[in-house]
Parts: sequence; structure tokens; C-alpha cells
Amino acid sequence: MVRNMISQTGPDRIRLLVLFLLWAGFGLLFGDSEKNKGFRKLYTFTRSSMEKAARSRLLAGRKNLRIFHEKEGFWFWLEHQICYSGLQRRYPLLNAESFVLINILGSSGLFMIMVLVVGMLPALCTVVILWGSEWIVIAICKARQMRAVNNDLMKLLDFLGNYSVTSRDVIGIFAQIGKYLNEPLKGALQNCVVEAGTTGDVGLALLSMADAIEHPQFKDLVRNIEVSMRYSADFSALVSFSRRGMLEYLRNNRERKSLLREALINLLLLLGLSFFSLVIVDGLLEISIWTVLIKTLPGKIALGVVGTIIWLFACQIYRLEG
Repeated sequence: MVRNMISQTGPDRIRLLVLFLLWAGFGLLFGDSEKNKGFRKLYTFTRSSMEKAARSRLLAGRKNLRIFHEKEGFWFWLEHQICYSGLQRRYPLLNAESFVLINILGSSGLFMIMVLVVGMLPALCTVVILWGSEWIVIAICKARQMRAVNNDLMKLLDFLGNYSVTSRDVIGIFAQIGKYLNEPLKGALQNCVVEAGTTGDVGLALLSMADAIEHPQFKDLVRNIEVSMRYSADFSALVSFSRRGMLEYLRNNRERKSLLREALINLLLLLGLSFFSLVIVDGLLEISIWTVLIKTLPGKIALGVVGTIIWLFACQIYRLEG
């Protein structure tokens, strides 16, 4: 009789266990589904808000272009940095909002991982180094874009001078000569042709193209073309004037670079002599000169001054890279 009761309660317990597992599984399934709905709503709201902000900024930028008003604010500045570096051409979906969001999510994830691995202060230093490296990469990309425009701008002026003899349609000229140029001028001319053909507003398409390239001579050229279109169809005088201005700009740039190159050589010589002098002084003193520089306040001030000088010099080199 006892065996019969045990044999009857065993299957009952198994049924109860299976029922409990099924209930828990359905609970987890529906709970996860509700979480996914919440994540989807958050993703949809964030994406729509970013698209709305980007669209509003684009419309405001076009309005400012028409009235020749310089755009101000962090988001306009960041959008220009992304555009001038060429990242937006390589990744068309990248804009100021997505750039900030990627940085926030990536930096937060990296910070949390580094806090668990090495601690708070090293994690914070890692995030700062990441941000600094990111802006260094953007600066290098911008310098490359400036050099590329420098190399192709004279070719663009020559093409404009040749084609303007047989054609007065500047958009048609851009469509013909764009394929002979390199990036970023090639993409800028093609986008101008597409925008002018789509919207029918040639002047705004030209101003948008000028706004997409950082090079000052290119901006002046395109804006002068836009003004000339409203009053005259002859670009020969404008091309001649722009060519003379470009030659003057390149000559001045070469002179500044030669002076900067000589200053760089002198700076390297001074740093080498200073290091040699510190090595000699370190052998004469009882205390290490490196300890004085690193661990004392006067030494830290001296290193800070030297670092500031080198940083300012590097900024001047970057400005002349174009």
C-alpha cells in the first residue's frame, strides 16, 4: 500500500515540476518580450529624434547659406569637422548626433570594463586617451583633405578655363570635369551636379559645395562663381583672377613651410642639446635630475612649459599642412 502511494506521488511531483518549469519559461519569454518592446520604443524614439535634429540643422544651414551667415554652435561645428575630415563621405549615415551617440556608448562601455579590470583612475585616463586619439585622427584626415584639394585646385582652374570657352553652363562643366579630379573635389562636384539637377537651385547647390570643403581658396572660387552667374556668364576673367590668387597662395604657403621647417630643425637641436646637458648635470649631482624634473614643482612647471611650446609648434605645423 505504501509502495502504491509512493508510486502515485512520484508522477504527481514530476507533473508539478514540469508545470512550474513551463510557467517559468513562459514568464521569462513574455518578460523578455516586454523588455524588447521597451528597447524598440527607445530605439525608435532616439532614431526619430536624431533624424529630426539633423533635418532641422540641415534646413537652418541652407537658410544661413542663402544669407551668407556663418553657422554657430557646437552641432554645426561638429558637423563641419566630420564633413571636412572625409568621414561623412565614407560613411554617409554618420552625422553629429550619431557621432556623439557612438562616442557616449563606446566610452561608457569601455569605462565600465576598465573600471572592473584596472580601477577608476586608469579607466578615466583610458577614456580621455581614446577621445584625444579620436580627434588626432580627425585632424590628420582633415590635413589630408586639404592637401588633396591643394593638389587638384590648379587642375580644376585649368579645366574651368578650357571648358568655359565652349560652354557657359557651369553645372554642365562640373559634370564633365568632375571625373578627372580626385576626392574630395570629385565627390563635391558630383554632389553639386546632382543637387542642382534635383532642386533646380544652382546657386544654393554651389554654396553647399563651398560649405562642404574646408579649403579657403576653393570657397572663394565657388562663391565668386555663384556671384558671377547672377551678373555675367563669362568665367574667363574669374578663372584668370582665381589662378593668380591660387599661385600667390601656394607661394606664400611654401615660404611659410620652409620657415617652419627651419624652426623645426632648430627646435630639435635645442631639445637634443637640452637632453645632453641634463645627462651631464645628472652625473654631477648627488640627486637624480630626472627625479627633480618629475617629482618637484619647479621641474613639473619646466616640463609643462616645454610641452606647451611643443604643442603650439605642432598646431602651427597642422595649420600649414594645407
